[in-house]
Amino acid sequence: MREVILSTNSLIKKYKDISAVDQVNLKIHQGDIYGLVGKNGAGKTTLLRVITGQAFATEGQINLFGASSGEALNQKRKRIGSIIEIPSFYSYMTGKQNLEYYRIQRGIPDKRCVEDVLTEVGLSESGNKKYKDYSLGMKQRLGLALALMNRPELLLLDEPINGLDPFGIVEIRNLLLKLNREKKITILISSHILSELSNLVTSYGFIEKGKLVKQITSEELAKESNRYIELKVDNVEAMTALLEVKLNCKAYKVTPDRTLHIFDYLEQPTKISELAVKSGA
Repeated sequence: MREVILSTNSLIKKYKDISAVDQVNLKIHQGDIYGLVGKNGAGKTTLLRVITGQAFATEGQINLFGASSGEALNQKRKRIGSIIEIPSFYSYMTGKQNLEYYRIQRGIPDKRCVEDVLTEVGLSESGNKKYKDYSLGMKQRLGLALALMNRPELLLLDEPINGLDPFGIVEIRNLLLKLNREKKITILISSHILSELSNLVTSYGFIEKGKLVKQITSEELAKESNRYIELKVDNVEAMTALLEVKLNCKAYKVTPDRTLHIFDYLEQPTKISELAVKSGA
């Protein structure tokens, strides 16, 4: 069973009387690409700021790599890389100079890390170009390079594909998949657009008005989002037997109110209705 590397227990962050994060119970396993989905203002950024220590929780607990309080938790935060809101870069400096500035500021001794992360994000040939001349996609990748400088095990990204064109979205998505698969980096990525995450994440958390209303795997979401034929009959057991015997249909489920959801024969619903009528179901 995969290790839970980040969890929150009844986490609350209040600003005066407003709960920006309200009783959030989050759980992320090692190796996940976890998509945090919610409208603008739902609490995504605030939650990420509390996890990274940029804001203090009002109540509740964070457990990160086994640590949950005090200096131990702060030490574990060194294993996180993050982009929360737009990183501050100097426009008149090159991409490489900006990263070198942050390397020195953060006390990272390995000088090679600047070249390494530029290569990882596909900016090795643009490192000597001034930041002001970077495209939006290049700026996002430089921000990602900054987040990778400390060789994190967990990467927290706040809307990293916001505003990108379709080509830029594909670039960032492929880069994150590569980091997850080859570098074994667990990723928490937020977005207000579910479709942007559909080809990337393995698990979802849906947040609304500060509350985490649902956590679900990508497989479970795909199953729940399937189109289906809805069928109401007098004898559910008889109808399911007919579906399996007569139509070789096993892709169905019976809801609590005894309604059938049938995921096969979506383009041939008359076959199902004919079977129901002829059998007297």
